[in-house]
Amino acid sequence: MLSEQSTPVIRATLPAVGAAIEDITDLFYRKLFDTHPELLRDLFNRGNQANGAQRQALAGSIAAFARTLVDHPGTLPETILGRIAHKHASLGITSDQYKIVHKHLFAAIAEVLGEAVTPQVAAAWDEVYWLMANALIAIEAGLYAQSGAAEGEVWQPMTIVERSAETPGALALTLRPADGTPARPFRPGQYVSVQVQLPDGARQIRQYSLSSAPDRPEWRISVKRVEAGAGPAGEVSSWLHERARVGDVLTVSAAFGDLTLADGDGPLLLASAGIGCTPMLAMLHHLAATGSSRPVTVVHADRTPADHAHLDELRSLVDELPHAALHLWYEEPDAQAPAPTTPARVSRGRADVSTLPLPHDLTAYLCGPLPFLRTIRGDLLRHGVAPQAIHYEVFGPDLWLAADQ
Repeated sequence: MLSEQSTPVIRATLPAVGAAIEDITDLFYRKLFDTHPELLRDLFNRGNQANGAQRQALAGSIAAFARTLVDHPGTLPETILGRIAHKHASLGITSDQYKIVHKHLFAAIAEVLGEAVTPQVAAAWDEVYWLMANALIAIEAGLYAQSGAAEGEVWQPMTIVERSAETPGALALTLRPADGTPARPFRPGQYVSVQVQLPDGARQIRQYSLSSAPDRPEWRISVKRVEAGAGPAGEVSSWLHERARVGDVLTVSAAFGDLTLADGDGPLLLASAGIGCTPMLAMLHHLAATGSSRPVTVVHADRTPADHAHLDELRSLVDELPHAALHLWYEEPDAQAPAPTTPARVSRGRADVSTLPLPHDLTAYLCGPLPFLRTIRGDLLRHGVAPQAIHYEVFGPDLWLAADQ
């Protein structure tokens, strides 16, 4: 809880800090990487730094956290903290790194805001920072304990035992621990980090959802190649597509992530777009393996059927569930699309769940690009689905951290 003396200071300065927060985070990252270039080389996503996405995500999380402390005293934004903590744990972040962040973040705040940062203001924002940092450290400690790893020691060598091209732009890699032991079970919906050494020596890390059944002795990740467009081409996805072969050993983290299928017998909506289908596949594998009779509505949107990774697997899993329905939307349907007489309903255009007969008491899991998530979530809220029943995973840095608050 924010102290009585700091609350009015944060309330009064939040508009000014909020207005300058992106300038602050931009300067913070420049100071951080000037002093610790190894963090940009071996920890932070260089693509997200280049396009500003990581700066926006950090700014959003700080502002949302401070706003919660002021507007809802005695509570913490668990959605924000949980999502950040899982990502940090998958990267092997350690508690001592929060001191490094603190040093450079507060130097940036002082430089951007100048004389407005009085000792009283600095003390209040220092309190906000350590409330957030200590909450994250505590959550991350719990995540490390659950994974059976010491703080930050989440990495393991895993051998590629199978490689398959799911679509021209999506590659599936099946992985097994290099020591020959079975892979650890994971919760359906979780992801892992993969670290690769690039030609310039950098060891870049990216997260990929586990798309296989959770209790199999191998893990499977599905990697969409990120092509150059509005931003640079994906460094790690391109490396994996071009160089990863059966028999190669990858450095892979333990499984983390808070978009996980909860137990129960209530109705479900699993909605995805593009490579966002991967956590949904793990959930469907789990439901099929446990003989679930839950009502399940599966929605997927893609550009064309040829771009839809694991399409046949998706249809097969839905067919195994007695009370499941599959709805597919393609911007450009072609001859590969399932015929209308099959159990799948195929439509042209973008996904529109407002046309579906959805129960109000469903639990929804969403994964895909941010515009897709916003559209589906908005439709569900208008339909009467409770906000707390809508869970999501967004590609890349979460620019929508306060969406569930």
